[in-house]
Amino acid sequence: MTELKKREIIEASSLFKGLPAGQIDEITRLMVEKKYGRAETIFFEGDDADGFYIVSTGQVKVFKMNPLGKEHILHIFGSGEPIGEVPVFHGEPFPASAETLVKSSLLYFPRRSFVKLIEENPAISLNMLALLSMRLRQFAKQIENLSLKEVPARLASYLLYASEEQGRGNIVHLEVSKGQLASLLGTIPETLSRIFAKMSDAKLIKVEGRIITIIDQEALAGKI
Repeated sequence: MTELKKREIIEASSLFKGLPAGQIDEITRLMVEKKYGRAETIFFEGDDADGFYIVSTGQVKVFKMNPLGKEHILHIFGSGEPIGEVPVFHGEPFPASAETLVKSSLLYFPRRSFVKLIEENPAISLNMLALLSMRLRQFAKQIENLSLKEVPARLASYLLYASEEQGRGNIVHLEVSKGQLASLLGTIPETLSRIFAKMSDAKLIKVEGRIITIIDQEALAGKI
C-alpha cells in the first residue's frame, strides 16, 4: 500500500477526520501496516492492549465466547473503522477478541507513541471523545435489541439501519455470512433463515443471496 493511500485512510477515519495536515503527518509516521489472512486472530480477549488498529481493507469481527464455547459477535468493522482504541487508553487488556473475516490489511498504532502524541496535540482527543460517544450509543442500542426485542425485530432494525448506512436506497448488501449475522443478532442460523423466509412471504423483503431488497419499509419498521 502506498503512503498516499495510507494517509487517505487515516484522514477519512472518524478518529482523525478534520485534523490539520501536520497532525495527520505525525500520525502517519507512527503507524505500521499489518496484513492478515482470512480467519486470522488479531488479538485475544485478555491480551495486553499495547496498541489499536484501523481497518485499511477487509473486515474484522470483534467477539466474545461464552462459557459453553459459543461465539457472539459484538461488532463487524470495515475500512476506515478503528478497533481496540478504548482499552488502549484505559491501560486495560482487550475485553474481547478480534479476527479477520476476509484477507485484511490493518494500520497499527502503538499505545505509548500515540498517547505521547495526544499529550502534545489535545485536538486529537476531541475526535476520540466523539467516537467513544458514538460507540456507547451503538452498544446501548445493541443491548436494547438483544434484551428487549424478539429476533424478527432485531433483524428488521438491522436491515433498516444497514440500508441507511450503505446509502443504496432500499437495497442492503449483507457484508457478512448469514451465520455471522445470526451471531451478531444473538440467534442461530436456522432461526434467522426462517425469519428471512417469513419476511419474504409477507412481501416485506426480497432475498437474493446476500442482496436484500426492502419492499415495504413502513411495514418492516412496524416489526421493531
